[in-house]
Amino acid sequence: MLSTELENKIKNLPTTSGVYQFISNQKKIIYVGKAKNLKKRVLSYFNRPADNFKTKLLVSQIADIQFLVVENEADAFLLENNLIKTHQPKYNILLKDDKSYPWICVKNEAFPRVFSTRQIEEDGSFYFGPYPSGKMMQTLLKLFNELFTIRTCSLDLSQNKIKQNKYKVCLDYHLKKCKGPCVGLQTEKEYLQEIDQMKHILKGNLKPVLNYLNEKMMKQSQLLLFEEAQSTKQKISSLENYHAKSLIVSPQEKELDTITCIQEEKKAYLNYCIVKNGALINSLNIVVNKKLEENNSEIISFVLPRLRQQFGSTSKIVLVEESPEVKEESFQYVVPQIGDKKKLLEFSIKNVKWFKLDKEKAEKIKNPEQHYERILNQIKNDLRMSQLPIHIECFDNSNIQGTSPVSACVVFKNAKPSKKDYRHFHVKYVIGPDDFATMEEVVYRRYKRLIEEKKPLPQLIVIDGGKGQLSAACKSLKKLNLLEKITIIGIAKRLEEIFFPEDSIPIYLDKRSETLKTIQFLRNEAHRFGITFHRQTRIKKGIHSFLDDIIGIGPKTKQILMEKFKSKKNILHADKNEVIQLIGLEKYKKLIHFLENH
Repeated sequence: MLSTELENKIKNLPTTSGVYQFISNQKKIIYVGKAKNLKKRVLSYFNRPADNFKTKLLVSQIADIQFLVVENEADAFLLENNLIKTHQPKYNILLKDDKSYPWICVKNEAFPRVFSTRQIEEDGSFYFGPYPSGKMMQTLLKLFNELFTIRTCSLDLSQNKIKQNKYKVCLDYHLKKCKGPCVGLQTEKEYLQEIDQMKHILKGNLKPVLNYLNEKMMKQSQLLLFEEAQSTKQKISSLENYHAKSLIVSPQEKELDTITCIQEEKKAYLNYCIVKNGALINSLNIVVNKKLEENNSEIISFVLPRLRQQFGSTSKIVLVEESPEVKEESFQYVVPQIGDKKKLLEFSIKNVKWFKLDKEKAEKIKNPEQHYERILNQIKNDLRMSQLPIHIECFDNSNIQGTSPVSACVVFKNAKPSKKDYRHFHVKYVIGPDDFATMEEVVYRRYKRLIEEKKPLPQLIVIDGGKGQLSAACKSLKKLNLLEKITIIGIAKRLEEIFFPEDSIPIYLDKRSETLKTIQFLRNEAHRFGITFHRQTRIKKGIHSFLDDIIGIGPKTKQILMEKFKSKKNILHADKNEVIQLIGLEKYKKLIHFLENH
């Protein structure tokens, strides 16, 4: 039987690619798995009977679930491989050995060879990969053999050996797959130019190669060489699906740590990654409670030494978004701008965001009152309010070129929609498409009525619009002597600018902040509610009949008249007795009186 906390965690899992880790009651990782869809894969362990005893035993020991989000399934393969080899989980049978994924090696030697390998040596060679799919790697190597004249032999082609005339050209030379550097028929400079082109392809710059292959395929088609053209097309397809580099393993980054932080009013969320021998071997998410107004750098400076000590990290580089002022003797903070380090930092940022979202959802389910109180305090601080915005209202106008103008007011209480308090308005006094006058009218009518009925007023009013709509709403509050009592703001859609009364310079809230998300939710809800009411109003006007305005003529009588006569003109020219026979004398008198006067 799943605990409520674990059940909620599974419901909140992302549907993206990633790696999941099952944790036991002893806080040990007992299983690591990869998934194209994390939520769907993890659910499969719990929503159907286990296929075997091992899986049943594994599920019975799961006390917690942790996950890491990656860009694609290939990265999930590689990260799973690294984590299993690092932690040796009890229930993982595969991947516990020392076998690793293959790399493409450009050997550090005269006339470099290009070949696949599973061993990385510290000899200055270039390594590209790793490749979860050996087929894709072999496709690349075959492609290089077609595009470039790269040698496949293992001869020592130093200048001394070549000058001694010890070698003879092989079959590859006669097949024009090699230009014979072993006998001095190709210079090393010319050979290295081809190697450089190949390195660009391995780094992901595929455009020149794709252009070359497309031209080749077209020429083959024109010459009616359809089998060769189909073979070239398959190579193009393989290259287009080729994922040149993985963030999870990079031989250029031997040993480093990465730490990122996102915080709110009372808590900070951190992600800590460890890279050793070019592989991401661990990623940890933690929550720390804040006591002061610390910034991200101060929190990292406090937490990082303890994490490095806990995991025995000796790396000399720590990647961060912003370098702390406190300098460390044992390592150096680095803020990467491009390359693998930047991508690794982005990986950490993405996972700390998912971790924060996961914790917030769990908190919302477990302590809903505490969750919403935190949001209200955040809004109060961000908007510099004197009181907690327990009651918030938002206004939005809807019309089409001034026709069927309506307005909507939505109400949030404790940061949640209170739909029973939603109100919509038919605009009574504004003629034509005047958004400012419409806003002034509906705001005045709304709060004049609340005052007359002695109902509670909101602590915050949100106006969907910029300075013009906000100024119009403020006029109404001023007439009612409420402008100094209620906080009112406007939100402009294009840049999500927040405007305050009599202040021409807007403020820009953090896109990730709870305050902006709540204001956007209010605005979107008001827009949805207003548009729905506007459509209903237009539909009613579109199906309105002249018979609807006659007192004493009911729906059945209207139906009889319309089925028989179709129009007002036909009724007026119809035989009097025929109409009386249909609807009676009294209704006939009301009908004729209305038609003759309208």
